[in-house]
Formats: sequence, structure tokens, C-alpha cells
Amino acid sequence: MIGLEIHCQLTKLESKLFCTCKANYRGFEPNTNICPVCMGMPGTLPRLNKKAVEKATMIAMALNCKTPQRLGFFRKNYFYPDLPKNFQITQLNLYGPTSIGEQGKVSIEGKEIRIRRIQIEEDPGRLIYEGVSERTAITLVDYNRAGTPLVEIVTEPDFDNPRQVRIFLNVLSDLLENLGVSDPTLEGAMRADANVSIEGGNRVEVKNIGSFHDLEKAIHFELTRQTSLKERGIEIAQETRHWDDKRKITISSRSKEEDEDYRYILEGDIPWVIMDETSLQGWKKNMPESISSKKERYVSKYRIPAQVADVLSSDKYYSDLFEQAHDESNAKEIANMITTDLMGLVDTREKREQSKLAPKHLSDLVLMMNSGKVTRSSAKNALQEIVKTGKSVSDIMSSIGLAKISDESELGKIIDDIISQESTAVQQAKENPQTINYLVGKVMQKTKGKADPTITLNLFKKKIGI
Repeated sequence: MIGLEIHCQLTKLESKLFCTCKANYRGFEPNTNICPVCMGMPGTLPRLNKKAVEKATMIAMALNCKTPQRLGFFRKNYFYPDLPKNFQITQLNLYGPTSIGEQGKVSIEGKEIRIRRIQIEEDPGRLIYEGVSERTAITLVDYNRAGTPLVEIVTEPDFDNPRQVRIFLNVLSDLLENLGVSDPTLEGAMRADANVSIEGGNRVEVKNIGSFHDLEKAIHFELTRQTSLKERGIEIAQETRHWDDKRKITISSRSKEEDEDYRYILEGDIPWVIMDETSLQGWKKNMPESISSKKERYVSKYRIPAQVADVLSSDKYYSDLFEQAHDESNAKEIANMITTDLMGLVDTREKREQSKLAPKHLSDLVLMMNSGKVTRSSAKNALQEIVKTGKSVSDIMSSIGLAKISDESELGKIIDDIISQESTAVQQAKENPQTINYLVGKVMQKTKGKADPTITLNLFKKKIGI
């Protein structure tokens, strides 16, 4: 049995969950993005961030969860150096449903994954380990992250294998980005722990996992480890284990706590939050179009191939570009250019941030292709320059000479040279006309993709008599 506990920071918010410190703690010097509230100083009072409730509700709706009429917050008591208050403010269905969402579901590859609950809570600070050995090791604490708003998504143990876990997390990551509530690509913005057990054994929680790929490996190792213990008649202890990325194994960390160990008590400084129907309906109405709806629209309205539509709709960066660049006449070409050419040029977060490309560049480039002014190959070369410089399409075309070569006399001279150099290929083309594409490719190679392919093909057929 495999279940997940996923922590997703609400990175699009301006402030922390209970104070006015910046929600985006990245880039600050250690322990400078803090205040008496997020540090839990005596006499301070938390004030709930309304926008956090709104964004968390949107996540619950997108995961088909029910949201109760009132929300409650609780103190989860435990001591860690990264929790200056010595308790965490979170949610728990202790007095009936009071968390932001419950009883949801997500389908992946025909498998339904149930969502047990979604809860709003504050992130603790960060522990930073220094030292080269256990003897010299020291632990530093940076509280800049303490109080950052996040949601914890707890699934039922519905996963059949580690691969399903990775697929689910990829789907969830795309969903959060599409909703505009989180950027999962940021360091620490989306983290997942796994609860793993086999029949007849206790549940083991696996933590400290840096990526979805490593989580898949950690679950696979843990299933193998527990199976081996059972076969040898050794009891599987209920515990928390950490993933050792260097050795690719899980290591025992501590005995697993139960809910009663945390001594949950109702947070008296935060009153019950009443979820009125008007707000819920308003938030639902303002939710962006879902990924599945986008894909269906791209296929049915624009006749974009399903595979291309799937890739395009699942990434917010690319789908936003598509939405701003296309119209009904060029949608298919814009989609193909994004998925075939652009994705290879801006395949990392850093490259996207540095890119100078605007939606108009794509529409202008496709217009020049459709009007016969540039070839597909030249358009690809132009796209590389646009991403780097941000210059207009016309300036790029003139500055590096990418305009299509359509002049028959100019192409004829190039074709004559190819015919004299490729006598064997010419004879093969006469015997099997389909192989003429090899000769056309030679012209395209010599002209750096600028030759008009239709005119080139017709001239070749005329000159070699096929």
C-alpha cells in the first residue's frame, strides 16, 4: 500500500500565512524575512491570510474535494529547531470536517486516486547542515521560510506501484501551475513524503526526498526492504525513514508519531472561518480553464493532434504563449512551432526567464511561413535568434539573410552543382523517384534551409527527367 503526503507552497501569495512578511523568502539573507508573529514571540497574534484560503479552496475544487461550511485551525505540538513557536498551526478533522477539503479524487491512466484531505498550514524554517564529519557537523537555522503558506494534500493508499506515484505528482504539479497558485519548479515549493506498507506489516513513512524521480526510487527500495524482512520473519517497525540520496537507500530516523503524540489543541487565536456560498461560487467562477478542457478544445476546435494538444495544455508557460499568439487561421502552426521548435530552446526555468520571445514573434513568424516568405527551416533558425535578442521577425530575417530563395535561375545553378556531385543519387532517383528527397535535402543543406522546397523539387524532376 502506497500513500502520499504532499506539501505545496502557495508561492503566488504576497505575504505569509499569519503575518505580513514576504511569502517569497528566497533571496533574503538568512533570518531577515521574519517578524515577532512568525517567530512566535509572546504576546503576538496570528492573522489569517484570506488569499491563502481562496487559493487553497481553488486547489480543493480542482481535486474534486468537498469544502466544509467552517474551517478550524489547530496547534500541532512538537519540538524542532526550525519551529520557533514549538508548535505548528495547521488543520485537522478533529471535530468533524474542518479542513479546506476532503474526499476528493484524481484519475491517472484510468486509475482513481482518492484524496483523503487537504489542509492549510504554515511551513517551518530551514535547517542547514555544515561540517565534513559527524564530529565537526553543525546545524544552522534560517527562519525566513517559517510561516510560508502551504497546503498539505494527503492521499489514500491507492497507488499500485512507484511509477503511478511519479505520474500522479507530475499531473498535480501541472494542475497547481495551471491554477496560478504555485510554481512547483521553485526549490522546496513542492515536496512529497510517502507512506509505504505491505500486507501484514506496519506503515513506514519515507521523508527527505529531493525529487519525484528520487521518490519513485525510494518507494521501490522500501517495498523491496519490507518484502525481504517479511520473508525472513522479521517484524517491520512502524517508523519514519529518510532517503539517503548518495547510497540510494532509506535510513531509520525515528519511531513514527501518531496523531495523539502531537497533542493537537484548537488554536484559540484564530476564530472559526465561515465559508459562505457567495465566496465559494465566486472563486469557482474565477478558476482558470482546466488542463483537460484546454486539451479537448485544442483538438476539437483547432484540429491539433491529441499528442501535441496534451503537451501544450499541460504546461502553463507554453499554453499561455499559444493563447496569446494564435487565431483560428494559424493555431495548428503555432502549436507545432511551440512543441517542435521552442520547447528545445527554453527547456529550463532559467532559459524561460532569459528568453526575449513574445507571443507576437510566433504569430509573425507563422505568417511569413504561410505567405511563402520563409521556409520552415529558416523560421526555426530565426526563432533561435528571437529568443536570444527579442528583435522583430523582419529585422531578424534581413540581418542574417533568412528570406526564402525562390528564384529559379539561382536555384538552378545550385541544383546543377548537386547533380554533377551526386551522380549515383541521381541515377537512383531516376529508378526510384521517392529517393529524390535526398537530393532536395542537399540543396536545403547548401542554402541553409532557405531554398523553396516545392520549386526545388520541381526543378530537380525537370532536370533529371522524372
